[in-house]
Amino acid sequence: MPTFTTADGTRLAYHLRGEGETLAVLHGGPMRASAYLGELGGLTAHRRLALLDLRGTGDSAAAADPATYRCDRLVDDVEVWRAHMGLEHMDLLAHSAAGSLAMLYAARYPHRVRRLLLITPNPSALGMRATPEDRLAAARLRADQPWFAEAFPAFQAWLAGDADFDEVFLPFFYGRWDDTARRHEAVGEEQTNDEAADRYFAEGAFTPDATRAALAALTAPVLVYAGELDGGPRPDLARRTAEAFPDAVLTVQPGAGHYPWLDDPEHFVRETLAFLDGDPGSARPAQISGSPGRTPS
Repeated sequence: MPTFTTADGTRLAYHLRGEGETLAVLHGGPMRASAYLGELGGLTAHRRLALLDLRGTGDSAAAADPATYRCDRLVDDVEVWRAHMGLEHMDLLAHSAAGSLAMLYAARYPHRVRRLLLITPNPSALGMRATPEDRLAAARLRADQPWFAEAFPAFQAWLAGDADFDEVFLPFFYGRWDDTARRHEAVGEEQTNDEAADRYFAEGAFTPDATRAALAALTAPVLVYAGELDGGPRPDLARRTAEAFPDAVLTVQPGAGHYPWLDDPEHFVRETLAFLDGDPGSARPAQISGSPGRTPS
């Protein structure tokens, strides 16, 4: 397991899986160790994944200063990691909460990003975030599921702040609530640093206007990848995220939730590889690939 040391002396670890050209990967959660990403649906057959454990997660050391868990404070850790790996510029994939970290990195170090893949991203860095109404609208798409009648009221109460998080509504985060999803979710709590997660989106982490201005000049192509059934982001929020970049494509995976590589691995690998294997210098307007299906506008 390779390690490196950040500017403030924190030892961070990352994991190498697969063969081929390096794809740097940032995990979400926020602050859930990279182990949950697995092989990203089999992407390891085509790329060497370098999966960073952010400070305080997985095999990386805890931060001496907990304030450094804030999203914007993690950007320079990513830059030190890039330099450590000897990459002049890199293809960078970020999932969920790490979408905001990757946007901040691209805004600060645009010349270091060759391609950017934002998988079901949280776009707080752009001043946007999934609302309770977004999440409930997506949840209602699952009304035909046998677990819906019990899960929906609990989900509604949690989003309203009237109840604690309840495992009964975990199926809303997956396109299929099957044995694969259950195994994936079963280890989620033990993989997450709750203290770090609480600080990740802390006040002062984001300056959306400045970030948008910087990203408007980003020359790297960007893939924004959404799940048809995901509530955070829903396809419409993902579309608005893509519009922040001059060269972006939006893909909506049919039947997918927040972890699209679990719901249909072949579809996920096919779409991500099509983007990675494209010409990084070709300009493309933001567009839809796939079908938004039943998602209301």
